[in-house]
Amino acid sequence: MALIVQKYGGTSVGSVERIQAVAQRVYKTVKAGNSLVVVVSAMGKTTDGLVKLANEISPNPNRREMDMLLSTGEQVTIALLSMALQELGQPAISMTGAQVGIVTEAEHSRARILHIETTRISRHINAGKVVVVAGFQGTSSAGEMEITTLGRGGSDTSAVAIAAALRANFCEIYTDVPGILTTDPRLVAEAQLMDDITCNEMLELASLGAKVLHPRAVEIARNYGVPLVVRSSWTDAPGTWVTSAKPQGRSLINLEIARPVDAVEFDTDQAKVALLRVPDKPGIAARLFGEISRQKVDVDLIIQSVHEGNSNDIAFTVTTPILKRAEAVAAAIAPALRSQSNPKSDEAEVMVEHNIAKVSIAGAGMIGRPGVAAKMFATLAEAGVNIQMISTSEVKVSCVVDAAECDRAVNALRTAFEIEAESREELLTPHSCTDAINRVSPQDAINRVSPVRGVALDLNQARLAIRQLPDRPGMAAKLFGLLAQHNISVDMIIQSQRCRVIDGVPRRDIAFTVSRIDGESAKKMLTQVGAELGWGEVVLDSAIAKVSIVGAGMVGQPGVAAKMFEALAEHQINIQMIATSEIKISCVVAQEQGVKALQVIHAAFGLAGSEKFVVPA
Repeated sequence: MALIVQKYGGTSVGSVERIQAVAQRVYKTVKAGNSLVVVVSAMGKTTDGLVKLANEISPNPNRREMDMLLSTGEQVTIALLSMALQELGQPAISMTGAQVGIVTEAEHSRARILHIETTRISRHINAGKVVVVAGFQGTSSAGEMEITTLGRGGSDTSAVAIAAALRANFCEIYTDVPGILTTDPRLVAEAQLMDDITCNEMLELASLGAKVLHPRAVEIARNYGVPLVVRSSWTDAPGTWVTSAKPQGRSLINLEIARPVDAVEFDTDQAKVALLRVPDKPGIAARLFGEISRQKVDVDLIIQSVHEGNSNDIAFTVTTPILKRAEAVAAAIAPALRSQSNPKSDEAEVMVEHNIAKVSIAGAGMIGRPGVAAKMFATLAEAGVNIQMISTSEVKVSCVVDAAECDRAVNALRTAFEIEAESREELLTPHSCTDAINRVSPQDAINRVSPVRGVALDLNQARLAIRQLPDRPGMAAKLFGLLAQHNISVDMIIQSQRCRVIDGVPRRDIAFTVSRIDGESAKKMLTQVGAELGWGEVVLDSAIAKVSIVGAGMVGQPGVAAKMFEALAEHQINIQMIATSEIKISCVVAQEQGVKALQVIHAAFGLAGSEKFVVPA
């Protein structure tokens, strides 16, 4: 007999008939010999209706009262579903978040779960009842029993957290689609269903706007090893399993806020190649990385900075043994790029830097926790380590630093994030102590899955560029620390490779993306402190789109990036920024070209299937 947690979204319980259909599914699962906890959302568009009512009363409603209001939606659903089960002869009891013991931070509208008191819910399960729980809500631990809500995707988060606390056999998420698809079926009708996907891959896709699962839910599943399956509410199809490695021992106290970083990694066997002042036009990245792919040069990080005038900088890192090949490719292609723009200019200069190292923090939910990256940058600054390149993802933040500073950087980061230090011999090993979930050989990754699992489009980002940022330790810490203090999450971060000396101070530009709703406030705040901190103009561009490919199988396959860039070039889609991690490549393009970019990249990697999926209204 298994203990299963099931979650049903608003569409799945959107009417009396649908609630009754859910009751039949639950009843069938119990009769098969399983114990069941069911987490539900508010019916259909109930939450939207409640928000509308609040806005008719007040243009800026009090957040506490909004939690009181919005939490009522789920209470309707739990009572009706419990009644439906009882009509079938199945003992059931409905419980609010407070009654079930979900204790959260005292933070209205976006609380994180601290722990779950399981005594009461376990008693009802042992008595043979189906426990129907209101998702999206909990109660503060301050002794005042304040009702709190978890924010967007809160019912997913509730369900996976309960599964972790109860040590359930698995958690089922029932939704509109038959599982996790290679992309949004509303944009690509031929999107293909995946049988399985790793938690790390799913975290990246979820953070990029894939709405099937919320990143917080995937983060909990990853951290606590909860087997997770996404299935359709309307069929008995097997759905998609989200898999995770065996978790490290974690306390269920401070469930969502404890230790975001699992490991500190490093690699001293790296070098950087940069092409400065390449033309800002479609096809440049495709030509460069197409040739790199043909020469079998495996690239690690790739960054393309925000353009200055009509040119960009493109930089990439490689392992030291193949540096000469990478340098030769860059040197060979540079004259061709120069001739395209101005043959008399000094554009497309090649710059090579030896003796660099990559240091990384690995964990989950990096982008959703603004303070994590800021803490890394502050730690490096305090250790006197200057950052040359930055790469961010949901599961890792990496910085390129001088190789001579690697030991100091790693020791400082392990202390700051309370990661147990390894032996001196392990610390000095040239290659990183790679995260267990990413510890897969390139050939194994190729054999197991296609290089790219999914393609995602994010149309809700804005780009901020800060000109002439002083190039010295501590500037990234100050900048991203300020954003973290204002609870502004940052996604892509790119430092320009060009360094200009102004009044004796070396300076670089830096660009980063944030949620579009945070763009104006971030620009205003950063402009106000710019004079004090010594940086120049802050430029905001909200008319951008970010298209990304995700897949653990990209490791060790240099042609993947080239194929993505070539697909965009063939359709005259200009790449404004590039950022990569081990399992993700992201490009910023013009907003009006975002959907087309998604479609051509999805087609380029052959991800389309024969079946067409339609998302129910």
